Amino acid sequence: MSGIQGFHINSPLTESIAMAKRLGTTVYLKMESSQPAGSFKIRGIGHLVRKIAGSNSRGVVCSSGGNAGLATAYAARKLNIPATIILPSSSLQLVEEKLQDQGATVKWVGKVWDDANAEALRLAESEKLVYIPPFDHPVLWEGNSSIVHELKASLPCRPGAVVLSVGGGGLFCGVMQGLDEVGWGSVPVLCMETFGADCLNAAIKAGHQVTLPDITSEAKSLGAKTACSAAFEYSKRSNVISELVTDRQALEAVELFLDEERVLVELACGASLAAVYSGVVRRLQDEGRLPKPLGLLVVIVCGGSGISLAQLQHLRTVCKSENYNSHDPVNS
Repeated sequence: MSGIQGFHINSPLTESIAMAKRLGTTVYLKMESSQPAGSFKIRGIGHLVRKIAGSNSRGVVCSSGGNAGLATAYAARKLNIPATIILPSSSLQLVEEKLQDQGATVKWVGKVWDDANAEALRLAESEKLVYIPPFDHPVLWEGNSSIVHELKASLPCRPGAVVLSVGGGGLFCGVMQGLDEVGWGSVPVLCMETFGADCLNAAIKAGHQVTLPDITSEAKSLGAKTACSAAFEYSKRSNVISELVTDRQALEAVELFLDEERVLVELACGASLAAVYSGVVRRLQDEGRLPKPLGLLVVIVCGGSGISLAQLQHLRTVCKSENYNSHDPVNS
């Protein structure tokens, strides 16, 4: 932990009285939405950029649906080096504006992240840039593990469970590494995804890594078609639980969180919040998969910059329309 150097802050850890009232147990929120560039991504990516690029490099290139790119651009600006961010067409226009505000060069390539990533790898080779993966690198996971070290220093006791959203698996891997490092390796970890952006859940069900045919969820920040191999390996542990929610449930969680905690987060973050708001935690307790009483629950509020009042209204229009093809919230 002492070797982690980046650009992140020790994010606020707040107690949620409203969530505690719903669950009947103490709930703490690790507010990664307060990080520079808007999400937890600055932990791992800031650490990675400083360690493998540094101020003497020709620049960095990152493929991203938004948040990894913003973290890369922020770190590059702090080091005064160029940053090129490759966005798929599924990314939001407001993300491009934020990237440009950080001084990054933005290119649009392909439909989903996997397409953009192929272009980032090509540019890294042809332009001699340092490639910054958005979630699949051990140095990045090391940076993300700092979340758990902060929890260890601040929580009054060992948590009964940790809830987080999973896209490609970078946050999940960092949290698992951190839990091992602080002696909490047996703490249950609830991995939340949305239907249509569920590469880890699909891999768990198949018993091997899988590549989704497409990303159909509106939670585009979860939009990796394949989870990293380390995430799949961690998912084999008995204390890891994988669950899915619909986009509509994630959106309702975003709205409730805004009402109750006065913070607006991305739909991707809403997946983890829906573990509380949509009754997933309570169901898992009833099924005996989480302890009852649970003790202290930690929800990692991963944040995200791909949200605004206009985007929230768009999500309401799409996800709550009668014709929206939403999955039934079945047991995953």
